[in-house]
Amino acid sequence: MDRSVETKESAHMPDPVELPVGFEPFHRRRFVNYQLNRAHSLGYARRDELADAARRVKSSADCARELDALSQRARADGRLSNAASYMRIAEFFTPGSSADKVPRYRRYRDLFDAGVADAGVERHDVTYCAGWLPAYRLSAAGPARLGTVLLHGGFDSLIEEFFAIWHRIAHAGFDVIEFDGPGQGGARRLAGLTFDHDWEKPVAAVLDHFRIDQAGLVGISMGGYWALRAASREPRIDRVVSWPPVFDWMLRIPRPVRPLGRAMLDRRGFMRWSVRTRARLVPTLRLVVDQALYNLDSADHYDVVDWFLGMNARHVDSSRVTQDVLLMVGEHDRFQPPELAEAQAHALTRARSVTTRRFTADEYADQHCQMGNLGLACHVVTDWLTRSHAAGAA
Repeated sequence: MDRSVETKESAHMPDPVELPVGFEPFHRRRFVNYQLNRAHSLGYARRDELADAARRVKSSADCARELDALSQRARADGRLSNAASYMRIAEFFTPGSSADKVPRYRRYRDLFDAGVADAGVERHDVTYCAGWLPAYRLSAAGPARLGTVLLHGGFDSLIEEFFAIWHRIAHAGFDVIEFDGPGQGGARRLAGLTFDHDWEKPVAAVLDHFRIDQAGLVGISMGGYWALRAASREPRIDRVVSWPPVFDWMLRIPRPVRPLGRAMLDRRGFMRWSVRTRARLVPTLRLVVDQALYNLDSADHYDVVDWFLGMNARHVDSSRVTQDVLLMVGEHDRFQPPELAEAQAHALTRARSVTTRRFTADEYADQHCQMGNLGLACHVVTDWLTRSHAAGAA
């Protein structure tokens, strides 16, 4: 069922917001600091307000509470985009088991929709399995039409938070369709859909809904893995950006101990105990495990191991990717480091072309997904999409 909602159309799409440059020292805990920089880099959070809130943050619960309060103050001031950005961080640090999870997500989405009401954005619900996938469409700015680009996020993202990215792609002349897949955003929180690594299925549903027979695909964070998986199975995808790749999580384990690691997977009881114990001891790991369990709607800690290792070289099936491919990676990405991108590049043996862009600390873009200089990364993406479109049209 199509439950599309169209926002107010504007005669002229506003210019994209200016994005800051630099990775800020907001907090001593690296994971918390990254999440605050994530909000800052995406363009709709004020540096001084994040720094002030960070001083009162000692735990994840503090982060959720402080940023919720900051969101309410920004909303009272009429700063809806700031309020949405802060509510996003509050929702991120809210455990899936909390009664506040879905209400905070709803407040975030309402604030986002209100903040982009004059940007010409359309919101759609794409029928999928027993539920639906949230999707947005933003038409290309100006008379030029360079085709359609689909965009989605990763492990813990909400598609709305990447508005600064899809806004720039639209300004480059592309019609952009952004969506949450199963297990992500509103697909999980409102429609109850859990994760599925076979990403060609949600991509096909989105293409069918919008009646599109050819499109580029951009996958952000772990979405870089799913984008390549979709491209390996969906012929309507004509080029793909993996920002950054995963290829195979087993490569994060040192080669000499990989056989032992694989053997340990058969010891389900031990692995279940190990994940549960380490998650209790390491706050960052606890957040990752809780997010994975929420995405899967599971209480079994072994499912976390099984889910992560389901992202592997055999499943992504790189030899079936025949499109133009852009791989994006930061030289100091702690989540999806450069060695994964290198392995992925070597495996794309049948791709029409493979371009790898490694971002550096000198560019302030060396962190995960180039938080610190997202403007540069967006320029690289839009330039590559434009050139690959021109080459395909020639």
